[in-house]
Amino acid sequence: MWSLTQILSMAVFALACAVTFYALIGYPLLLNWVAKRADNPVRKDDKLRTVSFVIAVYNGEKFLERKLRTIFAQDYPRELMEILVVSDGSTDRTDEIARSFADQGVKFLRVPHGGKAAALNAGVPLVRGEILVLNDVRQTLDRDCLRNVIACFGDPKVGAVSPQTIIVQGETHEEISTSLYWRYEHWIRLRLTRIDSTFGTSGAFTAMRRALWVPLPPGTLLDDVFVPLKAFFRGYRILYEPTATMYDLPTVLQSEFRRKVRLQAGLYQMLKIMPELLSRRNRMRVHFLSAKYGRIVIPYCMIAAALATIGLPPYWRAAAACGQVLFYGLAALDGAVPDGVFLKKLTSPIRTFVVLMAASLAAVRVYFVPPTSLWKDVSYRPSVAEQAHPPETKVTSRTGV
Repeated sequence: MWSLTQILSMAVFALACAVTFYALIGYPLLLNWVAKRADNPVRKDDKLRTVSFVIAVYNGEKFLERKLRTIFAQDYPRELMEILVVSDGSTDRTDEIARSFADQGVKFLRVPHGGKAAALNAGVPLVRGEILVLNDVRQTLDRDCLRNVIACFGDPKVGAVSPQTIIVQGETHEEISTSLYWRYEHWIRLRLTRIDSTFGTSGAFTAMRRALWVPLPPGTLLDDVFVPLKAFFRGYRILYEPTATMYDLPTVLQSEFRRKVRLQAGLYQMLKIMPELLSRRNRMRVHFLSAKYGRIVIPYCMIAAALATIGLPPYWRAAAACGQVLFYGLAALDGAVPDGVFLKKLTSPIRTFVVLMAASLAAVRVYFVPPTSLWKDVSYRPSVAEQAHPPETKVTSRTGV
């Protein structure tokens, strides 16, 4: 006969496992089922609209020239494009490079270092295009990326659009494992688009109707969520467009950890800034809670399951403890397993998952430190930052299938 402690432990353990299963497997299955039955096409057109690129950049000398040239190379009339580079107090050659393109029509604004939100707030009022494109400096674009994104605005219900992101193939298992997260995220976004809307755009490329822009609150971590959701609550759709493509570099796990801390901290922040996300005004509330906050609670469920294991009946305790020791042991072992060893294919994804869950826990720092302190530089292997991103580059993360 089980004791009350064992019964309660079993209940907590079962609930923690059930929530984790739903967030990782159950919800994606539900989402796929709903998306297959959705009938909400986007009515595109071929109208050429005026476009204003705003590139907020801090110390982007490695990438800025390449970024500007990939914009110039777009299959889109140059006379309809306006480009503004906003230097967020850069201390490298960013300002010099931006000014060198003045004869090609590139405008430049330098502002004191205050974070991306402040830089965008300063830059956006200076541009006048019908469509506003908020761009990061690192990513490059397919030649038809802009044209395919702009076509979506033929549908009057569309408020903001992002292209798919392709991650240039990494050479290490660590880089490949971190790219798996993007494959999963893009799979989710594609299906949310089929149903109605995603819950934000890509901070690297957000195209939106200029009339829908609203200034960002100071210290906003997720500009690519706040601004699109403001449009969403005005009845517009937020889309992920798989026919438009941009390219990005593979990152190391340490950098992905810092990025994940900021993203998850931003979600905590959004609940304070935009409480209507939890109300009936959010027509995608079930999907929002499942897709975004379902993943936030996973690390807490993992902790609850570990603690509940102590109070389980002997047989269950042994089985649960062995499973968890094996799981975390493989994650801990990954650093000692060299690339090229078959075991790495197992340890690397597990370690990546554990690290990203740890990042979700670390995100609660947003309540105790200035939000802008959570912005960190992206890290790569030394050779990666010199790579180009031509369309023919072999990739590890492609969506739109």
